Amino acid sequence: MQKYTISQLSEVKELIQKLANRHLGEQDVEGNVRNILQLVKERKDSFLIEKIQEFDSKDFNQTLRVSEAEIQQGALQVSSEDLEIIREAAKNIRTFHQAQIEKSWFQTREDGSILGQKVSPVKRAGLYVPGGKGGNTPLISSFLMQAIPAQVAGVKEIVIVSPPRENGTLNPYLLATAYLLDITEVYRVGGPWAIGALAYGTESVKPVDVITGPGNQYVTMAKKLVQGHVGIDMLAGPSEILILADDSASADYIAADLLSQAEHDSLASSVCITTSNYLADKILTCLEKRLESLPRAEIARESLKNFGAIIVLPSLQMGVDLANLIAPEHMELMVVDPWSYVSQIENAGALFLGSWSPEPVGDYFAGPNHVLPTQATARYASALSVQTFCKKTSIIASSSKFTRANANSIARLARMEGLEAHAKSVEARL
Repeated sequence: MQKYTISQLSEVKELIQKLANRHLGEQDVEGNVRNILQLVKERKDSFLIEKIQEFDSKDFNQTLRVSEAEIQQGALQVSSEDLEIIREAAKNIRTFHQAQIEKSWFQTREDGSILGQKVSPVKRAGLYVPGGKGGNTPLISSFLMQAIPAQVAGVKEIVIVSPPRENGTLNPYLLATAYLLDITEVYRVGGPWAIGALAYGTESVKPVDVITGPGNQYVTMAKKLVQGHVGIDMLAGPSEILILADDSASADYIAADLLSQAEHDSLASSVCITTSNYLADKILTCLEKRLESLPRAEIARESLKNFGAIIVLPSLQMGVDLANLIAPEHMELMVVDPWSYVSQIENAGALFLGSWSPEPVGDYFAGPNHVLPTQATARYASALSVQTFCKKTSIIASSSKFTRANANSIARLARMEGLEAHAKSVEARL
């Protein structure tokens, strides 16, 4: 893991650019995915089954949709202790997202006009849940983080897609989560063809209005290509963490938190910014020690080598400025008074304050959403939320008094743009 000692931000310009420009795969991904989406349109279910047999389950012969009986059976395979943990996490996530609900509003003018905004949910949302290795380590937390905001928003039809295991079934933990959330429309299909099915529909899968969820470079590219035909949450890239630390921070805590992201994949980014050279060296020692027993050590090492950094600089204020330039997905403030820096952090997907707020607390249990903007998009983007599943409609109920009083001005503006029919439409009311 590279260690930098700098006196001005320009000295790490190259590092900032490298972190922001991490690419998700081969140059021909877009062409391949375009072809896949076209084949979904043309061949529908038969193409989905062909791809499932090629990539997930070679003897696949089940229906694409999981039956309610299978969902219930899956829940029975999960221990009551684990079900309770999932239930408690869901409760925390739901409580947080209920505070995000926006209400429709109206204003009345003296002339009798009524203007407003109607907030309503989309009718149908498709949620992509990665299955992990061979479908055996499904991202239960991502299921919760997508489905619960959709439910809070009031979405009537929530659709889950996830790649099956080798035997053609879905992991019991994923089915148990669907059962606990009372979601009954679940399909055993993953990959970019699943995104195509959600966007365009097949014999088994009705098209949706919004697609959310993380995935590999092919899934992400598929979301990019269907965007506009349907809504999406974001184009999420590799995971990131940035830790701002002073000499009060624990080197071992920092090492543990850096590795919590580095183990995701070799493109993940783990950065620590500190004013303490002693702390920086100690973090390197702690990282090496923790890597010895980490199951995904090889992935984590490659991530740290290529996209990890410990940056020592003269002041925490410079550290804040650097963090705003990097605009990380996750940012931890491991300093004496973290709250004093909150207002200064302009660009971050999520902020974790103090030594007792490691990133996994937010990932799994606290309540805020963990589907976050990456690769510097925190400069303008936000976490997945209730609003991801809502649309806003403007309401205009103009009074005759308002329209008559302003008709000439409206008509003149229309004629400035060369739109005579617009002008005459309002003049017809005079």
